[in-house]
Amino acid sequence: MPVSKQSHRPTANKLLLTLPDPEYQRLVPHLERVNLELKQVLYEASEPITHVYFPDQAIVSLVCNQEDGSTVEAGIVSNNGMVGLPVILGGKSTTTTAFVQVAGGSSRMKAEHLKAEFNRGGELQSLLLRYTQALFTQVTQIAACNRLHTVEERLARWLLMVSDHVQSDAFPLTQEFIAQMLGCRRSGVTVAAGTLSRAGMIRYKRGNITILDRSDLEDTSCECYSIIKNEYARLLEIQG
Repeated sequence: MPVSKQSHRPTANKLLLTLPDPEYQRLVPHLERVNLELKQVLYEASEPITHVYFPDQAIVSLVCNQEDGSTVEAGIVSNNGMVGLPVILGGKSTTTTAFVQVAGGSSRMKAEHLKAEFNRGGELQSLLLRYTQALFTQVTQIAACNRLHTVEERLARWLLMVSDHVQSDAFPLTQEFIAQMLGCRRSGVTVAAGTLSRAGMIRYKRGNITILDRSDLEDTSCECYSIIKNEYARLLEIQG
């Protein structure tokens, strides 16, 4: 997509970096740099969304909470996206909870300021609508994945997605946390992780996971990983 000459931007968020400079400059007075802490809740289900976030290094999980206390991850947002999409769609809340999966920096702004700029039209509106479609693809594909594919396939897909978002093959994750995100029992994650480890695809030690053979891990993953990744690239011309 064509992009006008940009001024220096203190952000690694790809949506903000993609904006033409005049539109970005209109956002600047409303953007605030914040550090997001591990497990920090950005908004609760059914509560008004007061701020939107454009993560840099941070990764945010969109989680569905059930009455029995169980959880499952519906989507992931990192530096290729924005947390708080319902505010541009006419809603002030949503049924998911957004919490920080990986700590790091982010830009944030009040929801009403983003909505006002969105309503002006322009590239911001077009970009966020395409991002909405990309995130919708991710959410629906993950829903299908959780229903149709094995824990081993789902774990491979999820590890690849996290690796893409943190831009590293090594990251701290506990099996309990992974089980919550995949919506399965911890014992199932233990078995699946053991299978991937014995095959030489990953190393898991003391809550830290390292991807050793990405090619084999992609072969083990279901097709959901490539579908999501390709759709982000197609719609946004950035890596998902």
